Amino acid sequence: MATYREAGVDIQRGDEFVRRIGPMVRSTFRPEVLGDIGGFGGLFRFPSERYREPILVSGTDGVGTKVKMATLMNRHDSIGIDLVAMCVNDIIVSGAEPLFFLDYLATGHLEVDVGEAIIQGIAEGCRQAECALIGGETAEMPSCYPAGEYDLAGFAVGVVERSEMLGQEKIHSGDVLIGVGSSGLHSNGYSLARRVVFDLQGWSAETHVPELAGSVGEALLRPTVIYVKLVKALLAGSRLHGLAHITGGGITGNVPRIIPEQYQAVIDRHAWQPPALFSVLQQAGTIAQEEMFRVFNMGIGLVVVGPPEESNRILGIIQEQGMTGWVIGEIRDRPSSKPKLTYVR
Repeated sequence: MATYREAGVDIQRGDEFVRRIGPMVRSTFRPEVLGDIGGFGGLFRFPSERYREPILVSGTDGVGTKVKMATLMNRHDSIGIDLVAMCVNDIIVSGAEPLFFLDYLATGHLEVDVGEAIIQGIAEGCRQAECALIGGETAEMPSCYPAGEYDLAGFAVGVVERSEMLGQEKIHSGDVLIGVGSSGLHSNGYSLARRVVFDLQGWSAETHVPELAGSVGEALLRPTVIYVKLVKALLAGSRLHGLAHITGGGITGNVPRIIPEQYQAVIDRHAWQPPALFSVLQQAGTIAQEEMFRVFNMGIGLVVVGPPEESNRILGIIQEQGMTGWVIGEIRDRPSSKPKLTYVR
């Protein structure tokens, strides 16, 4: 007689997983959350009384091959922070407040302890982002994923008043670009980073590199910064014209996404010092400078665009939030023959 367990899926183990993660999930609930975990859909009472013309903003993302680092190091309690960060950092650049989050965990064989650690990270990310974890799916698919491997996807929904949305129409020539520090690679460029570290150099996750003040694995697994509280403080205390999340594609690929066609962003690459991890990777892989800026965030996780007279106020708020910021460039009129982003020096 065939059973689901013999086919590789253990329903009782799944039930135990849900029981364990219940308190973590509830710790993220906002007052608008209705019901409890375990329903067919997450329930959230939209706070319509706070808005005249609300615009919903949604985003979805994963953590890419950074999951390989978590598996390699057998440390799974921060990869969920990365998952939340990659989603909410995308939607906040519109000026949106994240409301709720959903996750999808797919694996060949559900290890309850590993799954619990992953959800622990997701819950922590949601608390940092001040959004509710109201639903998710754990799929056990033994024929699709090798033993010990998994993948993650996340989904975030936020809201912004239409009149307060940030967009290209607010950005003008003369605006300054202020970069906000990242914690490292965040969750982008890991295919190249892993090739350099493990294939070209032959290092292990435990290899200590003096410049990193720790192991390679610790540097690569450092969680992504969640910028939600910073953006809320900036919106409340300064005049912003735009925001860019420096995600896949690096500074080169992401800043132009918010620049109007008639303008260009001019960035001084010497205005800040990227963390040592980036120079270690560049030297170890003999990576060209242009490739570094096209793949990695180079120490800048968020770019703030605002009028020059707001620079000191913006930098002050960044510092108050325990982060570091630098004026890294400006917006200029763009000659038709020039790209929307150029670097100086």
